[in-house]
Amino acid sequence: QVRLVESGGGLVQVGDSLRLSCAASGGTLSRDTMGWFRQAPGKEREFVAASIWGGISRAYADSVKGRFTISRDNAKNTVYLQMNSLKPEDTAVYYCAARSNNYREQMTYNYWGQGTQVTVSS
Repeated sequence: QVRLVESGGGLVQVGDSLRLSCAASGGTLSRDTMGWFRQAPGKEREFVAASIWGGISRAYADSVKGRFTISRDNAKNTVYLQMNSLKPEDTAVYYCAARSNNYREQMTYNYWGQGTQVTVSS
């Protein structure tokens, strides 16, 4: 049973940085796609970033490209999301997801974390 636990969220101001972590347990994900999604108040959950097929490639939503970086430490079964130059529109609950064959589509992921809140104030 794979479990994902996000951490690192918080309250920051415009332009600040945060680093989110997603720790996995219960199985190895070293060859799998890992993703980050977010859901802002009043909006649908949306794709943010993915580390594809164990990390051979990365993908980002246009809204975060150039500001966010996804990385992973497969030895620790952990994936990270470094968020720089944060904007108020980045405010959302951020979710970690694992094991997908279509990284932009949330319904293709097998496992999900509980989410961590990121709030960016202006």
